[in-house]
Amino acid sequence: MDFALSDEERAVRDTVRAFITREVMPLEAEVLRRERAHQPGLDHSEVRELQLKARKFGFWGLATPEEYGGMNLPAVLQSLIWTELGRTFVPFRFGGEADNILFHATEEQKREFLIPTIEGERRSCFAITEPGAGSDAANIRLSARRDGDDWILDGEKTFITGGHDADFAIVVAVTDREKGARNGGATAFLVDRSMGWRSEFIQTMGEGGPASLIFDGVRVPHRNILGEIGQGFTLGMEWIGKGRYTIPSHAIGIAERVLQMAIDYANTRETFGTKIGANQAIQWMIADSETELEAARWLVLRSAWTVDAGLDPRHASSMGKLYGAGMVNRVVDRVLQIHGGMGYTRELPIERWYRQVRLYRIFEGTDEMQRLIISRDLLRGYTKIGGHLA
Repeated sequence: MDFALSDEERAVRDTVRAFITREVMPLEAEVLRRERAHQPGLDHSEVRELQLKARKFGFWGLATPEEYGGMNLPAVLQSLIWTELGRTFVPFRFGGEADNILFHATEEQKREFLIPTIEGERRSCFAITEPGAGSDAANIRLSARRDGDDWILDGEKTFITGGHDADFAIVVAVTDREKGARNGGATAFLVDRSMGWRSEFIQTMGEGGPASLIFDGVRVPHRNILGEIGQGFTLGMEWIGKGRYTIPSHAIGIAERVLQMAIDYANTRETFGTKIGANQAIQWMIADSETELEAARWLVLRSAWTVDAGLDPRHASSMGKLYGAGMVNRVVDRVLQIHGGMGYTRELPIERWYRQVRLYRIFEGTDEMQRLIISRDLLRGYTKIGGHLA
């Protein structure tokens, strides 16, 4: 059994690491300064400039098919890249991406929505969560009523990432209440902001924030249905599923960075005439963090491997998401503790990460939902203890 990275994986990982170190990390001090002044860390034009620099390195559309100018990288490579992105708190990601379910679009929809999104000319958001339907996505209430060649959308979506900046939304709405969302009663729509929906920013404990989207009699042409009528819930689960290995991959990068900060600090900070790294309390926090980080790394890489192997990734990715999200919260908490009062200030990024990673246990499936999926798979015999090695 070989746990080593292939030559290609190592080369891609190292190239991304060099780009992040040279082009992105130098912006960290300015990002912190802006955020302390309650300003965005980077504006859209600055992110775009970085993305175009990365494109010259060949990094464009990590998951985008080659026919659209992307790299179409396997899931393991994408996981490794997301880990490198996690090593900085600068709000940057590689360009050339579009929501994975947009590839279900018709040729006309691809010209109007998909390709401009890949090229960075349009910004999208995915809207399924509602005030009364978070983890229970099948309980959505936003309705779509047929009216001739149009559909009329009424209701509200909430906690929508990118919702305040998007110029179109992928909206999952109820089209047949009797069937229910899970059984073919929900449909996905491509809805331009110009059609009349509005957004309201939601302030959170982290930087940036999601939005509520309000639909009050918004008229959407029938041709703007994404996929098929009744396919909305299936598309929604496909969208959510991708985050189950990218989010904990990002968490691994954060944990690597903050743990190194803790090690460096423990080797230089002195109290009572001794480096604090000589204290057993500090040593155990570092040891526990490294152990949990390494365990998370292999759970997450295994979940990405199942995708590449063509296996059903849901069980493995739920374990990776559950453990990775918990791990990064524990590691950042320990690192803040090791730094003492300085860790609690906004002069260092540790407290920023502390606020950021708390979300990882909530979005794209809460801890509780991951535990439900894992236990249900075992109790109903969908999988065996030990997974593909059982």
